[in-house]
Parts: sequence; C-alpha cells; structure tokens
Amino acid sequence: MSALPNRILIVGGGTAGWMAAALLSKLLPQARHAISLIESDEIGTVGVGEATIPQLQLVNAVLGVDEDAFMRATLATYKLGIEFVGWGDADSRYIHAFGNTGRPIGQTPFHHFWLRGLKLGERAPLDAYCLNAAVARAGRFARGAEAQSRMLGGPVHAFHFDAGLYAAFLRQYAEARGVTRIEGKIRHAGRDAETGDVTHVMLDGERAYGADLFIDCSGFRALLIEGALGTGFESWTHWLPCDRALAVQCEGPAEIAPYTMSTARAAGWQWRIPLQHRVGNGHVYCSDAIDDSVAADTLLANLDGKPLTDPRPIRFTTGRRKQFWNRNVVALGLAAGFLEPLESTSIHLVQSAIERIVTFLPNGPIRAADVAAYNAQTVFEWERVRDFIILHYAANTRTEPFWRRCAAMPIPDTLTEKLDLFRASGRIIRIGDELFSEPGWLQVMIGQGMMPAGYHPLADAPSDAEMREFLSVIRQAVDKQAAALPSHRSWLQRHCWAA
Repeated sequence: MSALPNRILIVGGGTAGWMAAALLSKLLPQARHAISLIESDEIGTVGVGEATIPQLQLVNAVLGVDEDAFMRATLATYKLGIEFVGWGDADSRYIHAFGNTGRPIGQTPFHHFWLRGLKLGERAPLDAYCLNAAVARAGRFARGAEAQSRMLGGPVHAFHFDAGLYAAFLRQYAEARGVTRIEGKIRHAGRDAETGDVTHVMLDGERAYGADLFIDCSGFRALLIEGALGTGFESWTHWLPCDRALAVQCEGPAEIAPYTMSTARAAGWQWRIPLQHRVGNGHVYCSDAIDDSVAADTLLANLDGKPLTDPRPIRFTTGRRKQFWNRNVVALGLAAGFLEPLESTSIHLVQSAIERIVTFLPNGPIRAADVAAYNAQTVFEWERVRDFIILHYAANTRTEPFWRRCAAMPIPDTLTEKLDLFRASGRIIRIGDELFSEPGWLQVMIGQGMMPAGYHPLADAPSDAEMREFLSVIRQAVDKQAAALPSHRSWLQRHCWAA
C-alpha cells in the first residue's frame, strides 16, 4: 500500500460511479484519501434505472442536498409505490406501496385482523387500509407537515428521475469536493506479479493511473472485477429467465402518476416511469419465449404518447459476481451483477454497497477478514432481493406457457421457507437486514392471490363489532387523508418544477 493519502480510483461513471464519488468525497477526510474517477464520453451508460425506493432519501440527507433542488435538477417526480397489473391472473391489479398497511394492535400485525375481517364478511381489499396506495391511486401527493395525520402519519416517498441528469448532478457535487475526473478509455489493467492485486489501469495515450483501492463501475463490461481478475459469475437464469429488455421514452399525459407501473406481458413485463418531461418505458422479456420484433411491437403498442426515441436493446444475464470484493477491487452496479428492475432495487444496491465500503474501508493493507465480511453481507442482501423478485414470478396464475413454466419452477429454499410459513399461518418473518420488510412481502403475496390458511389467535380477541369498527375507522382515515392532499402535478409545480 502507498503512503497517505490513500488512493481510490473509480473506474466508470454513470449513477454507480458518481454516487460512489459523491458519497466517498463527503464521508472520507480529503487529507487522507485522494479520489479519482475515470470515464469516457464515448462510452454510454445503460441509464434506465429511473425508479428508486425510499432509502435514497438517506443519500440526499448525507450529502446535505435540498430535495427540491435535486428534483428540479433531475426532472424528478415522486413515487409512492409500484402498481402491478396482470401479475396474479391477467385481470389482477395491486399496489406494492411504501409505508405501512393499517395499524397493529399490540404486537399483532394488522393483516391478521384484516384476515379475520374477511371471515366476518368484510370485503375491502388490503390496500384500502394503506395510505400510500390510496394517495397513489388518487394521483395526489404532499410532503412534510402538510401531509401528516395523527393516525396515519404521511405518505412515504421515493423518486423517479432522469438517470443521466442524476449522474451529472452527483458529478457536480463530487468535483466540487475535490474528486478528479479523468477522461479516457481503459486499454488494460496491470497486476502485481506476487500479490495478484491490480496495480494500475492503462488509458489511451499510454497514460497509467494507479491506486490502492479500485472501485469497478464499468457496467456489464466489468473491466477489473472480471476482465482483470476473472472473479467468476453465478447465473440465476434458472429462476429469473428474462434476458433482454427494450427501453424507449415517450411523451407523457397531463396528469403525472406518483407511482411506477409494472404490467405483465406474454413473456415478461413492461415498466412505466413518469417524469416531469416524459415517460420512461421498457419491456423486459425472455428471448426463448418471444421474438425481439414481437417484444418491440408490444412495447410500442402500449405507450402513453408519441415515442421520443427508438427502442434501445439491452441484453443481460441475471446473477452476481462470485465475489463482490476481490483482492483490491470492489464491484458496484452492473459490474457487480444484474437483477431485473422489477422492484427498483438497482440504485439501492449501489447505495448500500457504498455504505459497506465505508464500513470496511482499509486503514493500511486490505485484510482478508474485512473482505470476507463485506462479501458475506453483500451476498445475503443480493440473495434476499433475488428471492423477493422470484416471488412475483412464482406466485403468478397466468395461462401463457412462459408464466406456467415460471409458476412450476423450483425456487430457492430461503423463499420456500418464507412462503410455507405465510401459507400456514399468515406469519412473515424478516431475517436479519434483508431489504424488504413484512409489509412489502404481504402486499405482493396477497396481491397475487396467495391467501394463508389461518391467522394469529390474538386477532380473535376483539369482538365482532369491535373488529368491524376498527377496520372501518382505518378505511375512513385513509380515504379522508388521501382526499385532502393536492394533485401530484400541482405539488410538483409549486415546489420543484424544472423551468
């Protein structure tokens, strides 16, 4: 290792690279760490990850970024959840909304009382008790004190934004804090003959740049983690068979929905992400089950408005690197692996990896114990997110051959255990620090028609009349608060509309 300052070199820009640069430049003392980033204007980024989950608010908080300024700079809108259309049977529709559903009584989660209500003849769907779902469906939004109620709090939000503008926003922040940007294409990487560590990268013009720690954000090319180190890749295509996507932008409607939409198609699914100035769309599909031309026709036939771009093809293999940190290289973003963006987790996996890098940051030589702990935690996170995505496919009841194959496939033991527990008793157990909490699992399982055989015995404690009143009060509170909020578009125009 070199003498101080510790040299950190980020290979690749885009959202992953510039998020790493921005957060590290904020969190690490400049006198002790020299941070550089290499990227080429000639190399594009995938850049379709425009939907996020609420944890991104933590990034803005750490960076000290004003949310309205961030929204204007990235042409962002608010996101309250994801509506899934046709994921149970072809006519099904539900929202996986952020935040809680209903209110617990004591230590007993709300859904056990909802299940008891069904036995009493109550017919309101689960999302009738969820503030975020009601606000999303009404096309409304407000933030902060204006949105709060004593019973329900306020909507829990994430963002939709233009990924290219977000990378530029982070770049401006990082460069202002001393990050050095290097323009150029990497020709090859050099390695130490004894340790096997990467010592430097060579750019066009015989320019060599060395570092103590390399962060590989080079996308699917994975120039260092795979190209230089040959780390290996673990494929998950036997569980998640979609391997291609088409992305296209189109004009948007006058009203801006405050949620992402995911619509199941014959051999995959289509995303819809509304921004201030356009709508981002894509069709994720299995090339073994549908022709590329048919996939493109399906996408273009289901847009809100006139296409603004031609469909852009993306090919991928679902899975992860066998090691996320190998020797002195840490992989982020697409260099680390790929999980289809069904639950908008790609940017979060970058965010959590950066937090983990800071936790295990070397103070001198890189220690094997630190690398092992980093990899173990990252593998756990990726596999639990993988299980949540597989759930959507495994729980479907559609009739097309692709979907019947997905419903019949063997699933990971970790997912089987969770589903068996829920089917038996309605119980949902969150293991360790897995990303998705009990309300998320509940909404997807119920939304796709998976009903448990029983519920917690404590849900029988209230009388029938008390049970009906409890459910009615929550429904009324949800409806009243949702109706009181302004439209999503009017809120944007008042607070963070881009000129």
